[in-house]
Formats: sequence, structure tokens, C-alpha cells
Amino acid sequence: MQMTVRSRLLASTLFAGAAMIASQATAQTAPATKETQQVSQDPNTPPPAEEGQDIVVTGTLISNPNLVSSSPVAVVSENELALRNINNVEQVIRELPGAVAGLGSATNNGNGGFATINLRNLGSQRNLGSQRNLVLIDGDRIVPAQQGGTVDLNNIPVALLQRVDILTGGASTTYGADAVSGVANFITKKNFAGMEASASQQISSNGDSNYFRSDLTIGANFDDGRGNAVLSLGYQEADPLYQGDRNVSIFGISSATGVASGSSFTSVPTTVSFSSGDFQVSPTGTSLVRQYAGFNFNPYNIFQTPFKRYNIFAQANYEISDNLEVYSRGMFSKNTISTIIAPSGVFGEALTIPANNPYLTAGIRDQLCTLNGIALGAACNTNTAIPLPAVYRRSVELGPRVSDYTTTMFDYKAGLRLRFSDHAKLDVSGAYGESDLLQVQSGYVLRSRVQQALNANNTTTCAVTTNNCVPLNLFGEAGSITSAQAAFLNGESSIRIKTALSQAKAVLNGDFGTTSPFADEPIGFALGGEYRKYSYQRSPDAYALSPGELGGAGGAVLPFTGSYDVREAFGEVIAPLVTGRPFFHSLTLEGGFRYSDYKVQAANNPSFSAWTYKGGASFEPVEEIKFRGNYQRAVRAPNIDELFSPVVTALDNLAPGLDPCVGARPVGNANLTLACRNQGAPAAVIGTIQEPSAGQVNVTGGGSPTIRPEKADTYTLGVIIQPRGLVPGLSIAVDYFNIKVKDAITSAQPSDILSECFGATPTAITAAQAASAACTSIRRGATTGRLSGSSATIPGLPQPLTNRGRLKTDGIDLNANYAREFGDFGLNLGFQGTWTAHRYFQASSTGYNRDCVGYYSTNCTSIQPEFQWNQRTSLSYGPATASLLWRHLGAVQYEGQADDFAARGFTATSRNLFIGTVTGPSPLAGGRYNFNKIEAYNYLDASIQLEVNDNLTLTGNLRNLTGKKPPLVGSSAGSTAYNGGNTYPATYDTIGRLFSVSGKLRF
Repeated sequence: MQMTVRSRLLASTLFAGAAMIASQATAQTAPATKETQQVSQDPNTPPPAEEGQDIVVTGTLISNPNLVSSSPVAVVSENELALRNINNVEQVIRELPGAVAGLGSATNNGNGGFATINLRNLGSQRNLGSQRNLVLIDGDRIVPAQQGGTVDLNNIPVALLQRVDILTGGASTTYGADAVSGVANFITKKNFAGMEASASQQISSNGDSNYFRSDLTIGANFDDGRGNAVLSLGYQEADPLYQGDRNVSIFGISSATGVASGSSFTSVPTTVSFSSGDFQVSPTGTSLVRQYAGFNFNPYNIFQTPFKRYNIFAQANYEISDNLEVYSRGMFSKNTISTIIAPSGVFGEALTIPANNPYLTAGIRDQLCTLNGIALGAACNTNTAIPLPAVYRRSVELGPRVSDYTTTMFDYKAGLRLRFSDHAKLDVSGAYGESDLLQVQSGYVLRSRVQQALNANNTTTCAVTTNNCVPLNLFGEAGSITSAQAAFLNGESSIRIKTALSQAKAVLNGDFGTTSPFADEPIGFALGGEYRKYSYQRSPDAYALSPGELGGAGGAVLPFTGSYDVREAFGEVIAPLVTGRPFFHSLTLEGGFRYSDYKVQAANNPSFSAWTYKGGASFEPVEEIKFRGNYQRAVRAPNIDELFSPVVTALDNLAPGLDPCVGARPVGNANLTLACRNQGAPAAVIGTIQEPSAGQVNVTGGGSPTIRPEKADTYTLGVIIQPRGLVPGLSIAVDYFNIKVKDAITSAQPSDILSECFGATPTAITAAQAASAACTSIRRGATTGRLSGSSATIPGLPQPLTNRGRLKTDGIDLNANYAREFGDFGLNLGFQGTWTAHRYFQASSTGYNRDCVGYYSTNCTSIQPEFQWNQRTSLSYGPATASLLWRHLGAVQYEGQADDFAARGFTATSRNLFIGTVTGPSPLAGGRYNFNKIEAYNYLDASIQLEVNDNLTLTGNLRNLTGKKPPLVGSSAGSTAYNGGNTYPATYDTIGRLFSVSGKLRF
């Protein structure tokens, strides 16, 4: 309730201040026009421009509004953003067909403190799906948030957006590297004059998931309209939604067995792994037993990350003369995001304990000595250091692990436009931006202090007393670690990330002043050069530097810096060949090129270059039909992460049943046993090796300065139909897309790495295969044989970056819009849908070519259905509009159910997820479930918009009208970042019915 009161106070203050300003001001802007069409895809009709003003047309650098690119561009209108009552642009983009969920507010474990997009699902898990699409503001790049080049969508100024252009295809010729799968271009309002204040509040039908947002924008024209300045201020705040607050996720449910994990507050015994198996402290704390009680980590995790944001956006322009204009733009944002996950602990660390430790019972001591081959008696009763090969203990007494990400970002730009004549204008600009991200991790057990606290022979004093050491009781149930012990073990760690982007650009824009003999419009051109420099620095503290020191934090975070710059030359031309002729209403050709020269600041100063080019055509036999086609050679240069990141051991996901060395699988098979032994598993554990802990395996990889740009060939072919005479107001666009990426910068999935060693049929592995580099490069725990455990001693699977990857996707986009007025009534219908035929990924020429469309698994990270569409119906009467949005997600299934499951790396025993009755303490227990398939999902969102008068608009929204619950697939069906709370929270709604109201006051 504290936030709600604060939100109401802010809202009332905002509107009161706005009213005071309005009472003294003269209105300088007309009220917003009613535009309920959700998405248009008709570049025949670019947005109107004010007299003498250049407009931004996404997909080309040529600013003549009458010359339109042949690239298909989907446009999300300002009013569509208002009808959805969004707080962050990430939400609306990830729900667009042609995109899949990236990281955002629904991602908890794996969120790096920013929100991303993933157009056409061509991103990779390493870079969180964001490195092959480009995010722009008014056609310009802004400073990224981290080493992979990711732009944080939290920094986009929602209040000042006029529209969002989404070009889902190659655009490297126009915008440079990274625009392989597409571009999201956020277009801001130009020459805004007046005042606009808005506030919105959302809350779920359960009374949680509160989100408040407020904005104030003030602009004015001056000097008889020669200049304009605008300032926009914004604030947002969101409450967390814990997974324990929804039935689907109160308990973690195994995707393999359907068993719900036990309560996290009953028993948290210590488990010690030996070559002969795992032994857990009995509930009485007097002996070791062969059992393992699952830990329920779900209640600690969250579905909606707590978020707070302050932002400022300002821009101005002034015409010094009729031929010279200067302009500037500046933005500042401070964001705080918190991720909260289950308590820390000791996870597979090798420790020692003295035989006379005061918390070590005689029964447990004797068993530990026997398991280590230490004779009972004097040898086991003295101060002997008893080895504990791999210790697991969840330290619930410390509370959850919390990572607070605070990002402070600024980015400014200044430039001038020089008009030489009616046919040539020069735009010269420079920009600079910095992003400073501070990650503070708290609630983590420090491994070194665990070892220090175990070295004690009494309950009050450690053998080494530094840092006020308190002896540790490692063998009790939950609560046995006292507050004093917890305080000693608890560590706080910080990592600081700084990125910077410097830019300079000059574009000569205009036309040749002549036309084709058969056309009315002149031939347009753009010619220019661009310079960019990216730099990055990561500075972890001592705790983060040490692998395994922070219990449950994954591998070490090493410091590194890196930078590179690029110099580019480019040109574009759009040539209308024929206009206004019978059966040749228009025929237009276009072309372009860009040359890029990269210099990497590294040893030996490696450099590389790349050419991109494009060609396209549009043909209108009559005004109502337009055919268009476009080919582009796009490139993506390696980013700082791929060039410079140190080699470390981290975590990745592997589904249960995919490790051929687990359990009894190698027993009786000499060659399979040999392969497991060659990877470091001791002979004594063959037959008892366990699955990776929590479905996560250790992987070792990093960047390399030898990585070179990847290349992509992108095609689009389409038709636009606008039967103005037969059906006024109707527009239909159908476009086929095909994107192929070769020399892709990728790393293999864990299942593919195992398949390279064991083959499609592990039981048929040969001795030669078992001795191959593909097998021996895999390194297991020397005691447990597992692929998980301490990142300091178990490298796990080799996962280096290479240029050997291949990606491909193709499909069809269908967009239709209809707008018509019937007297006082208005009807708007909009449809946007995508059929994705394929989305292939192949890590190397010999690897499996995996198609992830329609599948989910640890290999296929974010869900991409074959069919996805949005359909909006809006009815207006006078000042009121009622609207209904239908969001459809096609059915998907577990990848192990594919017909070629064996080739994909699944064995016969691992190709199925759970089918049957869920057991355990979950409220879902007793129900029969099939985790192998998610049926098609349909969501309905209702909106009502009322223009009270020329100055005030109210909007109400009910999201997920029917309260549809998310699908249940268990906790290990997919990768950690996307499969959380037994479902896929970034793809399917976990909040339930969500109410929101907003008001916009303008003068």
C-alpha cells in the first residue's frame, strides 16, 4: 500500500501542477486525432510532415517523403501505445508477430538489469537474443547497456513517442552493422508545443502487480516559429510479483517426474557427494543417509521485477537562417531493477572439516572417515581434516539472493542542417553517450568463510579468527545456522559496468533535379560518412573475481576492457522510372551500399572490413496494387563481448536425460564407460553419476579477437492491395521474408556439444569416438563425475565462440487494416500476423541443423510459435472509443517430441517430459498434466478511451479479459532465463486479469 499512496500523491501533484500551467497558457497544439488502427504496414502513405521539415522513413536515408523504400515497415501508432497503456516499449514489441520475448520485466533469473527485443528470433542465448537487431531513436543509435551492444529499452521516452517503426529484415546498408534481423526505430514527436501531463496506474485482480507511471512534457515555439524546444520528464515504479503468489508456481515441479518440491521451510540438510554416491544428513542430524530432499525455490523468485525509473528527454531546433538550422537532443535515465532468487549456499564445493568440530556428531564423523578411507579410532578422533569432496547446503537463514541493478545513462546529440538548394541538403551531427551500471549482489554465502568457520574445535572460536569468525553448524536443519553465523558467512559483492558510444555522421541528401522521361518525381539520393567508437569496462570486486566464492552466483566475473571503432562510407538512390502511365502507375528502383572499416583496440590491433549493399524495386500497375521486393547483404560485426570477454566457467541449461553418463546408462557398456572416464569421471562413480544440479551444467567459453563479421542475405517479396474504389479504407499487405546468416558468431548448445562426442546413439559409441577431442575436451567433476559443481574445478562443456554458425528463417507477414466512418460511428479493424516456416540454427557445418519453430526446450530458448497474430477491433462514437485486442499464440511442443528427436540429441529415455498426475504439496497436485505440449493460447484485452474535452483523455484497459492461466510445463523444460515458475512468463501471462487506468491532460 505504501507505493499506492505515493503513486496517488504523485499523480495528484502532477495533474494539479499541469492545471496551474494550463490556466496561464495559450493552447498551441490541436488535440490528438483519434487513430485506433493498431499497426499499419503501408509505406505508400508515410506520415505527414510539416512544411520544410524532413521526416524519418525507416529503411532509407533519403528524406524526400514522396520517395518510399521498398522495405516493409510495420508502424505501431501512438494511440495503439495509449490503448495498451504500456509502461515500457519492450512489452508491446515482444508481443508483435515476427518477434519473440527477450529479457524484460517478466525475466527474473538471468535479467541483467535491462530490457531487450529479439526480432525474428535470430538472437543467441549468449547475448540474450538482442545482438542481431538494432534499436534507434529517430534513426540514430544510442549508447548500449552492456558488452554485447544491447540497448536498454527502459531508456526509451514513452511519453514523447509519435510511433514505433519495426523493420524485420536486413538494414545494414542504411544503418550499419547489427541490423541483420531488423530495426526498431522509435520516432519522437517533432516541434511539440504546449503542455501534456499523464499518469497511469495498473493493478491485477489479485490486488498485486502494482505499476505506476507519470510523465510531464512541456514544449514551445519561439522567434515566430523559427525555433522549438521541448522537455519531457517521467517517473515509473513497479512492485514485485512473487511466484509464490500464483498457484502455477507456488512449488517447483519437476518437468521429468511431475513431483512438486517440498516446502523450503521444513528441512535443508547438508548433502556430501562421494565417488560411491550422495549422502545426506538425516533429519535427526546424527547420521548420513542416501536420500535427497528437493528444495522449493519458487516462492523466492518473481514474475514481475521491481523497477524504478527517472528519465529526462529534451530536444530543440532553431533556424538561424532559411538555409541553416541547428538542433540538439539530450536524454538522461536512471533505472533500478531488482532480481530476487532463492537463498545462496554451498553448491558442490570441496571443503574439509576437522574431526573434532563441535557440530560434528560421532555418527556422522565415523561415516565421513569410512567414506574417505580413514581408519576409525585415533586417526578419526583427533584433529584430522576430513575431506568433504562436494558439499551441498542451501543456507535459507541468509534470506534470498538479491541483485540490485542501478543504471545511470545519458546520451546527447547536436548537429546542423545546411540547405544548399532545393535539391541538396547536408546534415552533420555528433553524439556521445555513457551508461554506468552498478550491480550489487547481497545474500550470498562466501565459500572461503564457510571453510574458515568449519575449522573450529569449539562453538565460540575459529582456528583463524579474522573477520570475527563464528564457528558454523553445517549439519542442522533450517534455522540451525544462527544469526551470528549467518552474518559472518554473508557477503555483498559489486560489479560496475561502463559503456560509451561516440558518433559522428554527415549525410548529403537530396535529388538530382532531373526525372526519368516517364516519371514526375526526381531521382533521390543520400551520400555520406559515419564514425562510431564503442568502449567498455567491467570492474568486479574481489568476491566476484574468485570462482565459486559467491555461493550460487555461477562462475567468476573477471575484469576486462575493450573498444573498437568503425569508419564508414555509404550511398543510396531511389529512382522513379515511370509514373502516371497506363498499367504503370509507378515503377521505382532503389539501391545502396556501405563500406565499413573496423579497428579493434587489442594486441596487434586487428582490423577487418565489410561491404553491404541492397537493391529493391516497387511496381504499381494501378494505384490500388503495389508489388515490392528487396534484397540486402547485411553484416554483423563482432561486439565487445565476442572480441574481448575472458574465458570463464559459467552456467548453461541441459534437460534431464541428455547426459549419457548419468545413472546406469554406461553400466555394462565398455566404450560408453570409457568416454565418461576420459572426461574425468572416476571409475567408482560409474552407474551413480547424477543429473546436473538444477538442470544447469558448467560451460567454459569466452571471446576471441579472431572473430570476424558474419554475413546475411535477406529477401522480401510482397504486395500491397488498397482497393480505394471498391472498399475505401481497406489496406492489405502480404510479405514473404527469408534471412540466411552465414559465418554466424555462435557457440554450440550443451546438447550439441554432447552429441559431437557421443553421437545420436550414445550406446553405440566406439572406442575411437571415446578418445576423440570432442569427448576428452568435456571435463567432469573428479569426485562426482557430474557436469555441475564448483566452477573453480569443473570446466564442464567447452563452449567457445566461432564463426562456424549458420542461421536461417523464413515465413510470411500478413497485415490488414480497415477504417470507415458510418455517420457518427467509426470502425477500425487491424490485423497483423506472421507465419514462421522455419528458424534454423546450426553451430557448425557438421552439427545438427535445429529448427526451433513450434518447439520449446533448453535448446530452443524463447518460444516461437508457427502462427502468431494480433487483431484489434475498435468502435468509436463521438468522443468515445471501445476497443478489443485479440492476441493469438499458436501451439508448441517439447522438442523431444520431434520426429527426428534422436538427431536433435534426445535419447529414447529423455525425449518425453512428464505425462500424468502431479504429486507433492502443490495446489496443482492431483491434476493430470502433459508437459510435452502447450495448446494454442488466445488472449483478449479490452480498452475504453474517452476524450472528455479537447484537453483531457481518459483510458481504461483490462488485459487478459478472461483471466487465462499460463501453461504448466514444469521447472526444467527450458532455459533458466525463459522457463521460470513452471511456465514461460515472458511469453504467457502470469499476472492474470490486469486493470489499468490513465489520464492525459494537454493544453
